[in-house]
Amino acid sequence: MTVSEALRDTGAIVPTPNDDAQPRRFADFATFCDALDYAAAGACGFNFHDARGVLAKVYPYSQLRADALIAARRLIAMGIKPTDRVALIAETGPDFAALFCGTIYAGAWPVPLPLPTSFGGKDNYIDQIAVQLASSDPSVLLYPAEIGEMCAAAAGRQGCPGMSWDEVAAIVPAEGALPPADPDAISYLQYSSGSTRFPHGVAVTHRALLANLAGHSHGMKVQPGDRCVSWLPWYHDMGLVGCFLSPIANQVSVDFLRTEDFARRPLAWLDMISRNPGTTVSYSPTFGYDICARRISSQTHVAERFDLSRWRIAGNGADMIRPDVMQGFVDAFAPAGFKAAAFLPSYGLAEATLAVTVMPPGEGIRVELVEEERLSGSPRDLSRPARYRAIVNCGLPVRGMEIAIRGEDGQSIAHHHIGKVWCRGSSVMHSYFRDPESTAAALVDGWLDTGDMGYLNAQGYLFIVGRAKDMIIINGKNHWPQDIEWAVEQLPGFHQGDIAAFSIETETGEEAPAVLVHCRVSDPAERLRLRDQIRDKVRAITGMNCVVELVPPRTLPRTSSGKLSRAKAKKLYLNGEIAPYQLAA
Repeated sequence: MTVSEALRDTGAIVPTPNDDAQPRRFADFATFCDALDYAAAGACGFNFHDARGVLAKVYPYSQLRADALIAARRLIAMGIKPTDRVALIAETGPDFAALFCGTIYAGAWPVPLPLPTSFGGKDNYIDQIAVQLASSDPSVLLYPAEIGEMCAAAAGRQGCPGMSWDEVAAIVPAEGALPPADPDAISYLQYSSGSTRFPHGVAVTHRALLANLAGHSHGMKVQPGDRCVSWLPWYHDMGLVGCFLSPIANQVSVDFLRTEDFARRPLAWLDMISRNPGTTVSYSPTFGYDICARRISSQTHVAERFDLSRWRIAGNGADMIRPDVMQGFVDAFAPAGFKAAAFLPSYGLAEATLAVTVMPPGEGIRVELVEEERLSGSPRDLSRPARYRAIVNCGLPVRGMEIAIRGEDGQSIAHHHIGKVWCRGSSVMHSYFRDPESTAAALVDGWLDTGDMGYLNAQGYLFIVGRAKDMIIINGKNHWPQDIEWAVEQLPGFHQGDIAAFSIETETGEEAPAVLVHCRVSDPAERLRLRDQIRDKVRAITGMNCVVELVPPRTLPRTSSGKLSRAKAKKLYLNGEIAPYQLAA
């Protein structure tokens, strides 16, 4: 008896299966509408779980398509026309899924926007949504009723109509044929998770979307029978493209845990992987693996609670990949059958739809040790011993993508030399919405300037060393903030995300590195000792004196996808909105 049959016999909700009777097609469609039409003819689909990981709603792609077609006609009845933007608060659930797909069927452009987070507060959330509405200029903002007050305030500030899911559901659908989908038309706009003051709406065509979905499924070697578990938010490119749109186009069933539920109970993610037979694929940024490993106590019976032996692709992306964190996860969960070879590093960005490179499955985390002077481009200081950083191999270009590493003069440079990462291919964005200057700066002769620094090895594998805009330049010498942050994290009691490093101007007018550090001790003498210890650690790593500020826990800002935002931390600190603890001299 199969699991589905056993559940059916008990009257329990039956999840969608891992496989369809119809032949598997790997995103070889002209438009996303074609992809959903095909997926709907099979039995796979979405499965939504509650906060404890219990299956609460089964949503086959056949039902998603039916609801999306009704939603499209409701939007048309509201006056939505092709190329109009429809802003949607991206709550993980059937309402958003149907409205997002329905907007595409109607020929309009869905614009997924973030949910409020546990940090930042109501006013900051309203500000963020209002700014993104101003940029995307939508005809309407649609949202769940639970956050209607905040969404209505943001919409009202921009003169944009706002409606709840329930209000949309009450509209009588329009009659008539839906507009035909054009492969070269825009399918949606994607805002990065950190879009605040100067947001960039990335315009992605159907053709670019399907090219990336086919490219990364090919690189990951997606197989018949694969099943995915995800807690990633649908307003971030890895969650939206990788775990929402890709499963549809590749006919893969998915089990979803809401992002906010993962944040409260991270191990529910691993519980779901363990309980769902056939789960082979799940993705997370580094911090997701880190928090799970740290939640395991010496009393946890890992082998009894979890079964991670079927997990074939443990994807990692969206931020710098930490080999020490990955090893910590292996150490914690190897007793549950987790294999280090399952790790699949990748590199991507919204401007390339999603994936640029993917590590071939089974190769796991591979690193190269690189001297810090090479990373910063600074001359070697022979008076100090050489220091190295382990740089993670992010894999090979996905099908249809090529990469070049360029120097400051814009010319390609040889392998193992660090420069700006550029990419070109069929899934590169159409443009930044209504921002021709930024588009022209990012897209040059068909090549996309990713804004990241890295190098290629002789075999064509990509290594990312950091964001160009995060570089700290002191007295003409370059320093990566990650090196400073990682140095502090080696001290006892600190975790990833506890430290933010950036440069500031001192009272003398000189630039100096500043380090904001979450402090969990209350004794004044212990705080002084900790500050001095951090200062000494940074001096040992960089040779520089730095400004060390101890701040209350949960003070450092994160993007809506959970990544540390150094730029916002610097802004809040300089504006006085981050109040450090006052210490004696």
